[in-house]
Amino acid sequence: MIDRFKALVVNKEDDFTVKVKDLTLEDLPEGDVLIKVSYSSINYKDSLATIPNGNIVSTYPFVPGIDLAGIVVSSNDLRFHEGDEVIATSYEIGVSHFGGYSEYARIPANWIVPLPKGLTIKEAMIIGTAGFTAALSVLRLEENSVSPEKGKILVTGATGGVGSFAVSILSTLGYQVEASTGKESEQEFLKSLGATTIVSREEVFDGKIRALGKQKWAAAVDSVGGEPLASLLSQIQYGGSVAVSGLTAGTKLPTNVFPFILRGINLLGIDSVYCPMETRMKVWDRLATDFKPKNIEKFIQQEVTLQQLPDVLPTLLKGQAKGRTLVKL
Repeated sequence: MIDRFKALVVNKEDDFTVKVKDLTLEDLPEGDVLIKVSYSSINYKDSLATIPNGNIVSTYPFVPGIDLAGIVVSSNDLRFHEGDEVIATSYEIGVSHFGGYSEYARIPANWIVPLPKGLTIKEAMIIGTAGFTAALSVLRLEENSVSPEKGKILVTGATGGVGSFAVSILSTLGYQVEASTGKESEQEFLKSLGATTIVSREEVFDGKIRALGKQKWAAAVDSVGGEPLASLLSQIQYGGSVAVSGLTAGTKLPTNVFPFILRGINLLGIDSVYCPMETRMKVWDRLATDFKPKNIEKFIQQEVTLQQLPDVLPTLLKGQAKGRTLVKL
């Protein structure tokens, strides 16, 4: 019988607080499957959930953490049984439904993926939403006829979670990967992931957005958005594609129709939150097989406990993070 367990609780009463507290099963929201959480991870959205004006959480008290993986304790759904190893990411987890920063989580069965053979629970959380988004981006490029023989692939925001996994996955699949970053100190890290060339941010966007630029890349995985994406679109080869999942450079896209109607390029929107379950399971199966990064543990920047989270979470908002931070429950 589970009497009490630990969770990171964000509250907004007289003061805004982020503290580890004791909870009971009655405190958890409704769901079909009770999971003993083994690992979670830290994403940018998780950091936003722990500040007063992050615009992620709408009701308090709340348990953040958009990723979790663990072992089923009990289930009201026939698809899952006690002892099953499972992954739960995205949907409303860590946003409007209590998330992974808790020793136990109760999750709707339709949001849960069985852990595929070829991955451990820990590896699943090294990948997490960031790695899943990168893998979904690569899958969409494949579906749009991008292949290694077509030419070089650009990855923007390459030191971030999505970017670094995209570099590794593409390299593993035999692509020639050019990684764009503004962090000169991380060039060796990117090369260790498989990047063949490091490209400065200025080579992608020099401050001018042209209707059409020189055709440099067969495709791209972009987690930056904004003006750099507009510039990037003008430099994609005929028939190429760009998979976009981020907005760190802004939400406005000041482009024009010429890359689309004169070069036939594709702009592919990547949504990992409400991605259909059929596609979600396909992506996780690829992440356990041919998409699985070599030396996957090199992505771990650090491994922390619940008690350390209040101090560690703000680092993502300050741009101090590289790779993945795991939360061991």
